[in-house]
Order: sequence, then C-alpha cells, then structure tokens
Amino acid sequence: MTVARWLRLPGKGLAMLHMTRGALGSRERAWSLVPTLLGTPRALSSLAEKMGVYRKMWNPTEPRDWAQQYRERFIPFSKEQLLRLLIQEFHSSPAEKTALEQFSAHADFCTVLHYHHLLARLQALYDPINPDRETLDQPSLTDPQRLSNEQDVLRALEPLLAQANFSALSEDTLAYALVVHHPQDEVQVTVNLDQYIYMQFWALGQRVGQMPHMSSVGSKRGFFTKPPPAERRYFKRVVLAARTRQGRLVLKSFKDTPLEGLEQLLPELKVRTPAMQRAMLNLMLLVSGLMFFVNVGMVVLSDLKMATSLLLLLFAAFMGVRASKVFGQWRSAQALELAHMLYYRSTSNNSELLSALALRAQNEHTKEVLLARSFLARRPGGVQGPPEEISSWLQSEVESWLLTQSGCEVTFNGSRALAHLQALTPSLGLFPPSKLPRLDPLAPGPAEASQVASGGRPPAA
Repeated sequence: MTVARWLRLPGKGLAMLHMTRGALGSRERAWSLVPTLLGTPRALSSLAEKMGVYRKMWNPTEPRDWAQQYRERFIPFSKEQLLRLLIQEFHSSPAEKTALEQFSAHADFCTVLHYHHLLARLQALYDPINPDRETLDQPSLTDPQRLSNEQDVLRALEPLLAQANFSALSEDTLAYALVVHHPQDEVQVTVNLDQYIYMQFWALGQRVGQMPHMSSVGSKRGFFTKPPPAERRYFKRVVLAARTRQGRLVLKSFKDTPLEGLEQLLPELKVRTPAMQRAMLNLMLLVSGLMFFVNVGMVVLSDLKMATSLLLLLFAAFMGVRASKVFGQWRSAQALELAHMLYYRSTSNNSELLSALALRAQNEHTKEVLLARSFLARRPGGVQGPPEEISSWLQSEVESWLLTQSGCEVTFNGSRALAHLQALTPSLGLFPPSKLPRLDPLAPGPAEASQVASGGRPPAA
C-alpha cells in the first residue's frame, strides 16, 4: 500500500500519522526535561571531562578545593544528647531545665505535625513511580509522565534534604570518586556513563579515620590483601538518586561510605580486576603451567611420541581454560563481597527513604531551635537588633560551641534557626497551638502549582 493511498483512507491514515508525530514529540519533550530534573543541569559529558582531568593527575588524595566544595552542616549529637549538654551548660537551675524541656516538647509537637503533612504530600508525588507499591497495579506510565513525576519528586526532595543538613556533592567530587580507587577497596568496579541519564549524591557526617568493617566475605582471604590504612575520609550517611536509560529512578541511602567508594553504590556496575591483581594471577598461572609442562609435558612428549606442535596446542588450550576458570572465580568472589558490603551499608530504599528523610529533617529542625533558644537567651540584648546581625552572632557562637563539644567543624545556619525559633515562639504553651507555625514548605506539587497559576493559594503547611 503506497503512502498516498494510505492517506486517502477515510481519516484513519491521517489520524495514525498525527498519533505517531505526537508520540515522537512527547518523547522529545520528555528527554528535554532531563537537564532540569535536579534543579541544576548535570551534563554527564561535563562529568566525563572532569574525570579526564583526574586521570591525568598523579595520585590525587581528595577533590580539588575540597574544603570549599563540602561544608559539614550536620549537628553531630542526637536530640537527647544535645538537650543534656544544653541543660548542663546553660540551664542548670531547676526552673530553666523545666522551661527548656517544655520548649523541646512543644517543638516536637509542632514539627511532627508539619513534617507529617510534608511527608504525605511527598508520598503522593512518589506513589505513581514507586516500584515497591503493594496496592493494585495502575495503568503503566509513559516516558513523559514518568520523567515529569521524577522531576516533581526530586524537586520536592531538595528542601527536605537541606533541612536534614545533607550537602549535595559536586560534579567535581563525583568525578574524583569515579576515577580514584583507594588501596583499601579490594572490590573495584567500572561505571559506563552512557548507561545513565543523571546521578546525584548527598552526604552528611564527614569523618576521617579508620572505617568500620562491614563484611567478612573475602577481606581476609587471598595472598595479596594489604593492611588497611590508619585513616580514611568517609561519610556517615549518603543519599543516592540515579536513573539509567533502561531503568527508573533509584532512591537509596547508605551508611559509612568512603569518598572513593561512591561509585560502588550506583546501579548497573561491573566488577573489574585491578591491574596488580591481574598481573599476580597471570604470574601464578604461568609458573604453575610451566611446572606442569616440564614435569608432565616432557614425559608425554618422550613416551607417546606426540608432536611438539600438538602438545603445545593442548597446553595452550589447557592454560586458557584454567585462566578463564580462575578469573571467573575471582570475579564471583568480588561480586559476592560487593553484595555483602552493600547489604550491610544500605539503610533505606525508595518510599522508606522518604520517611527516613522526613524524620531526620524533623530532628535537625528541633536541634536547631534548641540551640537558637539557648544561645539567644545569653546574648546581650536578646533578640533586639537587625536580624542579619543576630543570625551572624548566633552562627558564630554555635559553631564555636559545637567545635569545642564534638571536635567537628559544623556550618550552622543561623538565619534558618532564628526563623524557625520565631515561628514557634508565639504558640509556646498552647497544646495544641491555636495556629500551627508556618515553617518552610516544600516545593508545590503539580496540582498546587496549577492552583497558584490560576490565582488560587495552596493549602498552608
């Protein structure tokens, strides 16, 4: 059937042509959404260029300008630990202790309602693309719909991660992690950037020291295991958001992850054998093969009158099979070690990660207002003065105190803590409060964005 005759059919050919063009156009629009999924463009071609820069460096030990790239914002105390420290240092009298405990209970009450509401909105955004949904199956989403939903979820996650005091790892840091392999990492992997649409990491709790040992599958086995170094840079928590071209959005959280081991958390990995280990395995095979050839091959050659060329051919085939088996067993052992390591490091996935982030953001929120209340109570003049001056003083004092108490350099957000404290203070002593303090909301979802565009107002947080 020719094209002209097909188009002459009563409306069918033209309709199918419009459907085809519409499908192609929607697919192109879907891929155009990819650069804006994380708020800031993350072109993997730029990441590949930065990886090339690190490959040319001689033994880099950390990303360039690491002190400026990463700022620790996580308060390294639990809420109970922080409350005890504040009472011991600033609220020693019974009346002050009771007042601080009442304020802490009030902050918990207000923030738990707020973050429960934010979590419900975030779960509603994530539900259509949740791979672990236990309810009845819904109609499958098209590529534009799935990419649009992933965009909404990632945008809504950004303020929650910021309140949870996670720091986004830069593209330069990711390039360093994909190129540099630490001697302590017995398992090494390769990542093909062409398989990914985007990848983003957030981290908190930077530590420098000997990492806790997670797996015992193959770490003490083998002849070439090196003793672990005394100190290493790692993070207490890492959040990953990545999508492969043939997959879907992956949300995962891990603990005790080294900086050079971030690539081990990505999906679609291939275990690789390091050059030194390949050389040692090949040397072992060569030595054992020569010994076998000298002790057995020469006897066969002299007794059975076998041609030298045939004997060498059989020997080469035997060595090839033996090498393939040895390297296969080695890769299987490394893959098992990687699986066990990720099993011990993984903390939450997909929808469960959203709940864990909401809880962590609530805890960090409460810790910040406790610090703000305690330090502002001892400031000359209290909260009188320009807000910028108050927040700057609060940030400086809290950072110095946290450094003294924990030994960790923490960047404290004084303006955010002051705003949260001011939002909670008017309703102090009211259970429940007459009006829930308005805290920082998440980015509006699609339905709320349409309401704002049409002149309406989204529901208050």
